[in-house]
Amino acid sequence: MAKTETAKRYILFIISLFFSALGVAFTKHGELGVSPISSVANIMSYKFPALSMGTWLIIWNCLLIVGQIIILRRKFQLIQLLQIPLSFLFGYFTDFGMWLVSFIPVDLYPARLAMVIIGVAILGFGISLAVIANVIMNSGEAFVKAVSDTINKEFGNVKIAFDVLCVVTALILSLIFFDFTIKGAREGTVISALMTGMVVKFFSRKLKEPLNAVLCDKS
Repeated sequence: MAKTETAKRYILFIISLFFSALGVAFTKHGELGVSPISSVANIMSYKFPALSMGTWLIIWNCLLIVGQIIILRRKFQLIQLLQIPLSFLFGYFTDFGMWLVSFIPVDLYPARLAMVIIGVAILGFGISLAVIANVIMNSGEAFVKAVSDTINKEFGNVKIAFDVLCVVTALILSLIFFDFTIKGAREGTVISALMTGMVVKFFSRKLKEPLNAVLCDKS
């Protein structure tokens, strides 16, 4: 791959991080739950609000990177350490997105639900850009791939199990932290889990060909 094309793909990936983070911010602001992979960080942000949602996402993503290193050991590729600065960037983008959407009123339930649906659409758009960029995986998907490669199971099945584990962990933490009440994992989490994949497929089909035409270096 030519250097120019590589640079374009990384730029596209950074753009994808911004939209993905903005999608998380929208769903978070709706207060009906976030995507499964962000659910643990969401609970921690409720319990320890001194740290922002973006900061908790940075911590969560870095833990997933450590998990990859433990699982893969010598098979862990050094290029994957790029996930660390990209995780910080994603966290900063999330906090910026939280500031952007903070002015949107969500007093009524329909407004909250709309925030979740819009957030899922933006998140799916961002993920589709990352898929098309095809340079490096985010820490969540990279962790799932490390597990699936190690235990020789299909990526999709491990991804489902991982998402379920994230939600269950968030629920357990909620019960522990908030006197056996569920907080931060509601219908928005279910909507995100069910719809994000469909949104990614939709945008990937629409954008793959035109974006690849821009990305590919014809010289």
